[in-house]
Amino acid sequence: MKLSVAEQTETDWADVWSVLEPAFRAGESYPLPRDVNEADAKTYWIKTNGYNAIARDDAGDIVGVYYLRPDQGGPGDHICNAGYVIAEAARGRGCAVALCRQSQAQASAIGFRGMKFNLVVVSNQAAIAAWRKAGMAIIGTVPRAFRHPQLGLVDAHIMFRTLEP
Repeated sequence: MKLSVAEQTETDWADVWSVLEPAFRAGESYPLPRDVNEADAKTYWIKTNGYNAIARDDAGDIVGVYYLRPDQGGPGDHICNAGYVIAEAARGRGCAVALCRQSQAQASAIGFRGMKFNLVVVSNQAAIAAWRKAGMAIIGTVPRAFRHPQLGLVDAHIMFRTLEP
């Protein structure tokens, strides 16, 4: 599948929310209340010091979204944090790997020298496999870090990849 990825604009928000809302409501991968309102979700997803992107397939349908932002401030701001949500209809088609690889190139172009995921829930095996295919490595695991709605307390991985200038 060929993806068209562009920086998210204000007019894209309704499409972005249509992808984010089901993932946030499911409560299986993001550390937000399952009943988060749209305004709070938007504040979480879009940061003034970040970069947001939207991906569409050949038909123009939205297949995923991501954000990049500094993981830390000051002397640690060269490492980015990233978050992704793939549209339910696009899952299992390689979108996550493609979007992660594209975001790594974007992050490098912006000036980031590493990418870190702080909370990859261990029950999200599809995401872990996708991130590994995109070159991310598990560098640690936080025991019982996430309250999964069906599984209870589950571990979460921290994943990292160095980015080349």
